[in-house]
Amino acid sequence: MAVILNIETSTRVCSTALSVDGKVKALKESKVKNSHAEQITLFSEYVVKYAGYEFKDLDAIAVSKGPGSYTGLRIGVSTAKGYCLALDKPLISVGTLDAMAWGLVNALKNKKQLVDAYLYVPMIDARRMEVYDAVYNGNLEKLKDVSATILDIDTYKKYLDESPVIFGGDGMEKAKKLMFDKYPKAYWMDGFEPTAMNMAELAEQKYRVKDFEDVAYFEPFYLKDFVAGIPKVKGLRN
Repeated sequence: MAVILNIETSTRVCSTALSVDGKVKALKESKVKNSHAEQITLFSEYVVKYAGYEFKDLDAIAVSKGPGSYTGLRIGVSTAKGYCLALDKPLISVGTLDAMAWGLVNALKNKKQLVDAYLYVPMIDARRMEVYDAVYNGNLEKLKDVSATILDIDTYKKYLDESPVIFGGDGMEKAKKLMFDKYPKAYWMDGFEPTAMNMAELAEQKYRVKDFEDVAYFEPFYLKDFVAGIPKVKGLRN
């Protein structure tokens, strides 16, 4: 039995969950933008205490590794590393889109739907008309690897020609606006976002086979290089 603290900060959602043997015992999260640095340690303390444990009882720390927000991922990974070093516990990384796909599949299971009848596309907003995405079947096998994808009306045509596809995530609205009237086999999971709750089972699987990261050298999966914007100063022109 593994007691794992799960941390998800890849998007605007700041989320932590305490899981035992892959089952979530406590969850705390917020969708307030740019609040991760203030809330992540408080949320972590809350879920550990609420579930009836202390930090010394943890077996591992799991963190959502990306892709996603550069700043959010950096905060989440730094926090997870800090806990691992302070507590001498192993670090587990969970792909953000993998966890989202698990959540989409599980949502259908809870509705007694046949999960194998669908494909699943979790999407994270990457600004403009670009998203981070991947395509999965009902067994969570990737049919399209994680990538930064520029959307157009036919981006997912070959998948939608074969079977119904369920889309979810904060990048979904872009695709929905493009494809809503053209593809009747496209289904939209409104309100679906990354959450530490969907990391628990995948983190447990990795714990069982001791699939741990090197705490000293692990870095988030940013997918794209960070590009800092040029601040606009009133009164200055190019």
